This record gives sequence, structure tokens and C-alpha cells, in this order.
Amino acid sequence: MISLNLSTVKEKEVESERLAAALNDFWTRPGGSFQVIESFQSKPRPARRDWIDPATVLHRKRRPLSQTERKRLKAMAAGI
Repeated sequence: MISLNLSTVKEKEVESERLAAALNDFWTRPGGSFQVIESFQSKPRPARRDWIDPATVLHRKRRPLSQTERKRLKAMAAGI
């Protein structure tokens, strides 16, 4: 059920009137003007290429050695 709380509306009405009076004061005093300027124009990003240049491909990070591989390397190093 939707409840319209009129007491809240009445409370906000006082604040709204105060702000309206402050705005009216601003526009009526000397120098109370505004200037319309250009807004920011965003440019879309360029389209991505559909091919990958082999010279610029990043090298993937190597997988860490497993426990068994480490044991094998340790044994090989001990045999040398």
C-alpha cells in the first residue's frame, strides 16, 4: 500500500520556498547571470583490429614447477 506522507511534503515545502527565494535573490542582483558554454564531447574509442601482430604478442607467464618436477631437477643436479 502506498502511503503519501503529507507531513514530509509540508516539511520539504518550507525548504523549497527558502531555496526559491535564494535563487530569485541571485538572479535579481547585479552580476547574477550565467553563461552557456560548450559541454564535453566524448569521442568514441577506435575500433579494435581483428588481427594480432606477432611481434607485439605478450609472452605468457610460465607455469610454476610441480613438486615432482622439482624433485627430478634436484636429483639431476645431485647427479652432476
